[in-house]
Parts: sequence; structure tokens; C-alpha cells
Amino acid sequence: MPRRSSIRGSRGVLVALALALACAAATADDTEWRDYEARIQYAFYTEDVRALKSVVAALAQSESHDRLRAYFSALAAWREAQLAPRQGTGKGPSVGDYLQQCVRELEPVLSSQPDFAEGYALRAACAATPAGGLHVPFTGPSPARDAARALGLAPRNPRALFAQALTDYLHAGAGPIHERALAELKRAVAAFEAEREGPTPLPGWGAAEAYLLLGRDLMDHGDGAGARDALEHALLLVPDYAEARRLLGKLTAG
Repeated sequence: MPRRSSIRGSRGVLVALALALACAAATADDTEWRDYEARIQYAFYTEDVRALKSVVAALAQSESHDRLRAYFSALAAWREAQLAPRQGTGKGPSVGDYLQQCVRELEPVLSSQPDFAEGYALRAACAATPAGGLHVPFTGPSPARDAARALGLAPRNPRALFAQALTDYLHAGAGPIHERALAELKRAVAAFEAEREGPTPLPGWGAAEAYLLLGRDLMDHGDGAGARDALEHALLLVPDYAEARRLLGKLTAG
């Protein structure tokens, strides 16, 4: 009979091998999702609608049941909504259609995984985004409620902080809510800076967008120097960020 120590040793080797294989599979999955995110984000920053649609098509063909497939499909739909007004053709889905798609992609994931803070933050951002000057009449949780849920689950998550700030900024007139949005944007930017000091997160989008929105809000407050600093930070992170370049050009032109 084999010795018990030999059996235990063999089992230990098998366990270690299984863990190594699981880690390798997780790393491969992470690489794939990081590639999707990078492609979505670069297409958004450069306003390359064709490239973005290519990523959308690839995600649609994916057979993965990972929650990140739905998440990045939702992110891509949100980016399509943000770029749609710049196409100017009047053809194809409307901004509202893309925003509804973003929300629909996340609904089953959040129903089955109610602790997914990143999903709530993204759904809040989608639902808060204006559609042709009007806010889309979504059923279910409001953007503010989703943003609060995301922060309740992950108080220091920069995308949750950004979603809350975005929701308040887009719905704020002059007054307390506008001031609150500015303070929230500053907290979001600080959280993104802290996140950049650690391991690369997944998802990891948002830092350049937070700086851009901060720059826009500071412009609204008449703080040209602060706005310029924020927009330059956005471009330092993403030199090809077309919207940041436009805003900075508008600011410097006076």
C-alpha cells in the first residue's frame, strides 16, 4: 500500500496544479476583457464610431456568461449614445435607444448579482445621460438610487463616485445641487488618482472622463485656471481625447 504521506503529497500536487490552471484561465479571461475595455474606450476617446461598432459586434458574438460580457456590452452602448449626436446622419438607433440598451444589458446581471457595485454605477451613468435634450423615462431604479447603491457597496470606488457626480451634474441647475456635484467630482478625481497607485483594476475606465467633467464644471463656475488644469490632466491620461481637446481649445480661445 502507498504511504499516507505519499498520497497526501500527490493530492497536494493535484490541488496546486488545479489552482495554477484556474489562475491561468482567470488571467486569460482578464486579458480578453481588458482588451474589450481598451478598444471601447479608445474608440470613444477618438470618436471612431466604426471601431466602436466593431467591438459591439464582437461582444454580441461572445458566448461567455461572465458578468463582464454584459457589463462591457452596456459600456459600449453608453459610448454609442454619447457619440451618436456627432454622427449627424439621423439614421440608425437614437441616443435613447442606446441608453435603453445599456440599461437592459445590466438588468439580468444586477438581478442575479445584487452586490455588483460597478454594474450599478454604470447603469446610473447610462440612465442619467440626456437623450436629445430629454432624459429617457426608464422604469425601475432611478440613476440617483443606483449611484447610492453603488456607493453603499463600494464607498471608495471611483466609478461609483463618478456616477454620483455625473448624475448630480447633469440634473443640476444653479444652487446647492450644482455645488454638490463639483465637490463630488473632486472626490471622484481623488479616488481615481488613488486607484492608479495600485494594481490595474477591471473595469478601469473613468479617470480621464472625471477630469473632463471636472473641467466643464469648473468652467461653469467661472474658474478658468482650474478648468484648464483639469482638462490638461485629462489629456495627460489620454492624449487622443477629442472632447478634452475641444474644450481646452474653447477655453484658451477665450
